[in-house]
Amino acid sequence: MELDRRQTYRAALKARGVQRVMGPRAVSANQLTATVGVSQETLSRWLRHARSVAGMTPPKQRTPTWSGAEKLRVVFAAEGLDDAALGALLRHEGLHWGALIEKRWRAAHPQDAREGPRASPAHALTDVERTAVLALANSPTSRDGSPHQIV
Repeated sequence: MELDRRQTYRAALKARGVQRVMGPRAVSANQLTATVGVSQETLSRWLRHARSVAGMTPPKQRTPTWSGAEKLRVVFAAEGLDDAALGALLRHEGLHWGALIEKRWRAAHPQDAREGPRASPAHALTDVERTAVLALANSPTSRDGSPHQIV
């Protein structure tokens, strides 16, 4: 009779391992496999299972929709604040510094509706070149290769 070569781990060890990789002070999977002695394959299986169980995956964060008045309110509230107070305001509003800079700029330039460059770059592919590249990339010989291998 042949023995099953797979080692069985306790549920508590699995839960601690998943928590250490996915938790707030997460360690890398490589670090955990080295310290606990669990193979990378086993740890990956535990993580896949944990993500498939209801409630284990964090909810998707919804991007807040800001009205124009709300944007202006935050921009005006941020004016003249020192770094500590500005940081507290940004955390309270759930904003990053870059978002505040963008909101300040948009408030100062409401008529600006730029969407990128109007002219294509000098090195852009022509329609014929683009078609040829796509045909090569989708050909049976190149279909399964990475872009690096195709070029």
